[in-house]
Amino acid sequence: MSDRSRIAACTLLFAMVLSLPAMAAVNQLTPEELDDGWISLFDGKTLYGWKAANKADWKVVGGTITVTSGEQGLLNTTTSFADYVLKLDFLAGEQTNSGIFLRTKPEGNDVSTDCYELNIAPTDNPFPTGGFVRRKKSDVIAISGIWQTYEVTCQGGHFLVKLDGKIMLDYTDEKPVGRGLIGLQLNSGKVQFRNIKLKPLGLESIFSGKDLGGWSLEQTRKSVFSVTPEGTINVKNGPGQLESEGQWADLVMQLEIISSGKALNSGVFFRAVPGDYWVGYESQIRNEMTDGDRTKPVDFGTGGIYGHQAARRVVSDDFKWFHKTIIADGPHM
Repeated sequence: MSDRSRIAACTLLFAMVLSLPAMAAVNQLTPEELDDGWISLFDGKTLYGWKAANKADWKVVGGTITVTSGEQGLLNTTTSFADYVLKLDFLAGEQTNSGIFLRTKPEGNDVSTDCYELNIAPTDNPFPTGGFVRRKKSDVIAISGIWQTYEVTCQGGHFLVKLDGKIMLDYTDEKPVGRGLIGLQLNSGKVQFRNIKLKPLGLESIFSGKDLGGWSLEQTRKSVFSVTPEGTINVKNGPGQLESEGQWADLVMQLEIISSGKALNSGVFFRAVPGDYWVGYESQIRNEMTDGDRTKPVDFGTGGIYGHQAARRVVSDDFKWFHKTIIADGPHM
């Protein structure tokens, strides 16, 4: 990375910050959701992060993912997930047959054994809205034709489904599917989706907030690392590296960061080579852009993978705390 000497005070915060509840705009996270580890899977403007496995008219209309016609099939996330809480809003006509596929492959699978289809369907369907197709029918009758909110918790083989806050399904699979994509289905009829949010489950803290136990200072070089009275990791004085003692292959990492200077240059290395200096994939931290245009990051930009792919836009700002989630699943990041 160029100009490493510009690394000054960059602090990582792993502790949860308490905040007052706030109402979020459509397709945006509240500060409370951000502090609780939620990520947004839909930016409200594009299908970035999604890929269609069928020839259908998937598009973004008025801040919603909308599909009306075409081949039956799925619009999938490009990222696989295992344990999580998923929230989304949907609007389906009274005769629409659609669904949310969980832990699926791109083309879908046998929903009775290889993935899970949370149905969106009329009351005369064998598995109406709220049920897992070919697995378990919901005992609660759902209405249609209005915006509704699904919340589904997937943890191991246990699934809890809520619709507008009401429990629709409590299901346990003795032979659970471990990990897969999230898919939005076109079966028949128009359907719209928005506010698609996911909270990864099962994460463990790798920073105590008190000291640097579990971290190695052998590669600090010019850097001075310390733990502040507020419980943050602080780095200053120039280039260096603080290395975790733990090792991970596929991972989800969440952290909060503040760059306490203008256009500072830092990063988070993952899948790094133990004991080597700046070797691995680097999730860049640099809140600088060209001509004030957030779509033109400088030096790959915060959120980019340095040397591989630039961030599509600069979202974070210097002197303000921001949240970052890094997901590495095989070759996909």
